[in-house]
Amino acid sequence: MPESTPKTMGQQFGRRSWAEPWKIKMVEPLTVTTREERQKALEEAGYNTFLLKSEYVYIDLLTDSGTSAMSDRQWAGMMLGDEAYAGSRNYYHLESAIQNIYGYKYIVPTHQGRGAEHLISQAVIKKGQVVPGNMYFTTTRLHQELAGGAFQDVIIDEAHDPANLHPFKGNIDLDKVQAIIDKHGAENIAYISVAGTVNMAGGQPVSMANIKALRELCDKHGVKIYLDATRMMENAYFIQEREEGYADKTIAEILKEFCSYTDAAWMSAKKDNLVNIGGWLAVNDWTLFEELRNLVVVYEGLHTYGGLAGRDMEALAIGIEESVSDQHIRSRIGQVLYLGELLKDWGIPIVQPIGGHAIFLDAKAFYPHLKQIEFPAQTLAAELYLDSGIRSMERGIASAGRDPKTGDHYYPKLELTRLTIPRRVYTQAHMDVVAEAVKAVYDARESTRGLKMVYEPKYLRFFQARFERL
Repeated sequence: MPESTPKTMGQQFGRRSWAEPWKIKMVEPLTVTTREERQKALEEAGYNTFLLKSEYVYIDLLTDSGTSAMSDRQWAGMMLGDEAYAGSRNYYHLESAIQNIYGYKYIVPTHQGRGAEHLISQAVIKKGQVVPGNMYFTTTRLHQELAGGAFQDVIIDEAHDPANLHPFKGNIDLDKVQAIIDKHGAENIAYISVAGTVNMAGGQPVSMANIKALRELCDKHGVKIYLDATRMMENAYFIQEREEGYADKTIAEILKEFCSYTDAAWMSAKKDNLVNIGGWLAVNDWTLFEELRNLVVVYEGLHTYGGLAGRDMEALAIGIEESVSDQHIRSRIGQVLYLGELLKDWGIPIVQPIGGHAIFLDAKAFYPHLKQIEFPAQTLAAELYLDSGIRSMERGIASAGRDPKTGDHYYPKLELTRLTIPRRVYTQAHMDVVAEAVKAVYDARESTRGLKMVYEPKYLRFFQARFERL
């Protein structure tokens, strides 16, 4: 076993081996296909892994969104759903869980994370305002743009280098923020958009020191900080592991302190909160809360259910409590580390340091002979599925989309293929299979041809775009 994995897992037991801190109570059979079947499925899907039917997928690493396994306590909670249209007791369980774990005052449930992104963008952003953030995320940026805002990247430069070993590559560059304030004026900044464990950078965390310093800067200029808390448990783990003064603090303590430096948060509960559907907004300002709970009635549902069934809110409340368990989060990230260390040992190029929710393969390094307009990350995802039936996803030029003003492609510095690990779903043996499949694709890299896009939807094109082999 790689040395770095026992440091976070096995050494607490005084030995090298480790096991997942759960046992299997129910199984779902996996489908094993032939290469010929996969080739046909891939062509029918236009070489887009989002368009594959799940019945043709062997190990599904497309996303960790809504794909986690719920616990026996969560399933039991589903039977306690109060499906009243107004005032469901499950809403109040959820409200209490968020207040206790995250520390915010006022809660608005939504059907999932992008519902929350839409509401906060519509409520806060005025047309022409700037929204600085630590690297874009696809749906977040789109909602900000649709509300009339202009996203500007203020992540540190190290985040754009896959090989850079900075321990907190999700950090915000305060000089970049100050430059935007100087140029546009604080009144023209809607808020600072901070994401924990930055997805598009490879799951890279933000340090406590950085969020503290950002808070001081924003207080000086009267600018708000809003947090994408989707994977903040993972961010808290990296603070515990890497930042001085936090080794003896629990994940719950670190999370609550981090959130205390922000003014509000939105959440895709389908990630850290261990449910298959759900999201929420949490704010400290009563006036903003009033606006949000008015808007949620228009777009999502009544302010005490926000598009969720009572049973879903109960499972979510329980999932929030389970997700701050130190044992759970060590296992979750330990599995990602295990896969990453195997690939590193074989010299396969990945984003480093290894992130919290996924391994990000460096598609530019895989295929240096492919131009970025030939979609190397999309090509790599297609090749991995063709080899073994493993589904991954592109995080490169296809995900980046086009500049709404010029219509030109965005050309991000990072061209990545994401192997996203669902929580409490796969075993260490599955990770071995994935690693061997990636190696097989890497060994065949020199003969791989790229793709061309033949269909492009208007919004979030990576979900539905279609490609053909060059």
